[in-house]
Amino acid sequence: MRAELIVDCKNEHGEGVFWNPADGLVWWTDIEGCALWSFDPTTSETASYQMPERVCCFAPRASGGLIVAYAGRVVLFDPVTKAETLVTVFEPDNSETRLNDGRTDRQGRLIVGGMNEASGTADSSVICIDTDLSVKTVIDNVACANSTCFSPDGCTMFFADTPDREIVAFDYDAASGTVSNRRVHASFKDEPGLPDGSCVDAEGGVWNAEWEGHRIVRVAPNGEIDGVIDVPVWKPTCCAFGGPELDTLFITTSRLLSDEDALTKEPESGGLFAVKPGIRGVIDTPFKG
Repeated sequence: MRAELIVDCKNEHGEGVFWNPADGLVWWTDIEGCALWSFDPTTSETASYQMPERVCCFAPRASGGLIVAYAGRVVLFDPVTKAETLVTVFEPDNSETRLNDGRTDRQGRLIVGGMNEASGTADSSVICIDTDLSVKTVIDNVACANSTCFSPDGCTMFFADTPDREIVAFDYDAASGTVSNRRVHASFKDEPGLPDGSCVDAEGGVWNAEWEGHRIVRVAPNGEIDGVIDVPVWKPTCCAFGGPELDTLFITTSRLLSDEDALTKEPESGGLFAVKPGIRGVIDTPFKG
C-alpha cells in the first residue's frame, strides 16, 4: 500500500499533524518554516498561517483557540487576535534543548516532550500540562521525544526516544497524568528508519512514521509490526487519522537536511500525503485548559 501526495506544500519540516472535528480540517506545523497549515479534505482547500517562531506541536482548545508549544515555551494562542497567554517556559537553563513532539491524552491534558537539537545528549524531558495549567515532569533524560500517543481507553501511553530505536509503553494514570511500568512495545533496530511521530487506531494499533525510512508502519497491540505504508519520500515525520469517517491516514514529511540531489530525486518531500489503510482512527481530545 502506498501513500499519495495531496498537498505539495514543500514544508521545510512538516510535523505534528492532527484532525480537528470542530472545523473539519487537518492541521499540522512546518516547524522550520514557522507556519501552521490546514487542509480541508472535503474541498481540498489549503491554508497556511505564519507564526512568530517555530511551532513544534499544538492542539485545539475545547474552549476555542489553540495551545501552542513553541521551541522554548508553551502558550494559549488566539488565532484571531494573535494574543498569547504564557503557560510555561521549557528548560530555560538548557540552551541546547527545545520542545518537539506531543499529543493530548484522553482527559484533555497536553503531554509534550523535548529534544537536544545541538548535541543529542539525553538531557531533556517530557512534561504534562494539566487542565488547570499546572505543569509537571513526566519523563527525564530524553534525547529526542517522539511518538507520544494514547491507547483508545487512555490507559497506555506510547513513546519513543528516537535514538533508542524503539517504541515503549507505559501504564498511564488518567487521574494524575503520570506514567509507570515502562516496557519495550516494539523494537525498530531492524527497521530502515527511526521512530518519529505516531497515532493510534480504534483497535489499539500504533501507526509510526519512520524518519529516513520511506514508510509508515503499524505496530499491533502485541508489539509486532503487521502493516506497512510506503511513502515516496525519505523523511516521513508524523501521522494522524482524519476525515469525516476517520478512515484516512494523513502523513507529514520533511525536507530538513536534504541536499539538492535528494530533493531532485524526491521533489514531493515536505508534502502532505494520505492513504486509506482499511481501519479507522481515534480522535484526539482537545486541550481542556
